[in-house]
Amino acid sequence: MKYTTKAAEKSTVKITMTFTSEEWDAAINKAYLKLRGRFSVNGFRKGKAPRNVIEHAYGKGAFYEDALNLLFSEEYPKILDKKAKDFTVVGEPDVSVDDLNENGVVMSAVVPVKPEVKIEKYTGMKIRAYAYNVEDAEVDAEIERVRDRNARKVEVTDRAAQNGDIANIDFVGTVDGVKFDGGEAAGYELTLGSGTFIPGFEEQVVGMNVGESKDVNVKFPENYQAENLAGKDAVFAVKLNSLQGKELPELTDAFIKDATGSETVEEYKEKTKERLQKQADQRALNETENSILEAIAANATAEIPQAMIDAEIDNMVQKFEYQLMYQGLKLDDYLGFIKQTRAEFRKNYEEQAKKNVLSQLIISEIIKAEKIEATEEEVDAKIAEQAASVDKTAEEYKKTMDPRQVDYIRNDIIITKLFDFLKANNEMYVEESK
Repeated sequence: MKYTTKAAEKSTVKITMTFTSEEWDAAINKAYLKLRGRFSVNGFRKGKAPRNVIEHAYGKGAFYEDALNLLFSEEYPKILDKKAKDFTVVGEPDVSVDDLNENGVVMSAVVPVKPEVKIEKYTGMKIRAYAYNVEDAEVDAEIERVRDRNARKVEVTDRAAQNGDIANIDFVGTVDGVKFDGGEAAGYELTLGSGTFIPGFEEQVVGMNVGESKDVNVKFPENYQAENLAGKDAVFAVKLNSLQGKELPELTDAFIKDATGSETVEEYKEKTKERLQKQADQRALNETENSILEAIAANATAEIPQAMIDAEIDNMVQKFEYQLMYQGLKLDDYLGFIKQTRAEFRKNYEEQAKKNVLSQLIISEIIKAEKIEATEEEVDAKIAEQAASVDKTAEEYKKTMDPRQVDYIRNDIIITKLFDFLKANNEMYVEESK
């Protein structure tokens, strides 16, 4: 077998394979030996008919398709191994038979490959960095959430409903005087101010007294999931059956210890501020790194094959599907709710997927150009750090590690070095944001 490779358009490579008549005949014979049991020929037990008899009965091409598949599946991986330094395949090949006769077979495969990315510059630029400082008000808000979670519900009879109350209501909704599906309930508990209902509904329940009935006038959003209601004016006949308020516990050291485990309010505040600052720092780091990549990508080009974009869309959809699973939902049910097909849903990710792939190509190219590596000492140090966090020695911890975990650590070190390099070699300016 002889082969040639040639760069083609849109980051593809055309591989042409030429097989001699002997190689082609041997492939047909392999296919015959593999498949002869499927053919029935008069005068022969099933699976015992000679190849020429089967070909006479079923046609000369009876084994061609399988013979072609055998040739391709045997030789294609070998070619990729030999050409690994020249190109990296990133998707499935588009295979065709260019010629087939008594002299042999010519097959070709057009394969998408990792494209070359052209980066105009990645140093000497002015790039925005991000920083977020946690304010005392954010800490106080966290404490109020702890109090709210531990609040005691109390029956309210001596005042009107207000935000934060739990209103037990009956309601019947109509559009143009006609009831609609899902617009009626009895004894429904609604936390006022939660934003659970259509905009304007909860605001009009605020101020009602227990036992009072009133018409609540609202308008469904233009993008409402039920198309027959989207943008329509509606009237809900609402009755307030009962009302519960929240009695917040007093903020004392004893309460905080019982609710959070911290000894004092001040200790909990310090721990909370530290936790929130770590989250803020991580957010700032992520946004700064994205800012760097966006600045580089603005002056970078690459002919990205659709296969790479599709693979990234697969990843993004899968992540979203996992998020739905944690909420007890299935993607198909969600798509039914938003009235989109899978193809339409995937299309939503197209542009972001292109940006993600270009960022990945930029990262790979700079790492290669700057020869950024993770030494074994650095990897071992990171493993030892992780081992210490779970009270194990490095050797003990290594025995429990999957090789992919080590690869992840190595890659994480390389990426950290990359962004340290980019920050050091560009003018980073900070606009502090809350």
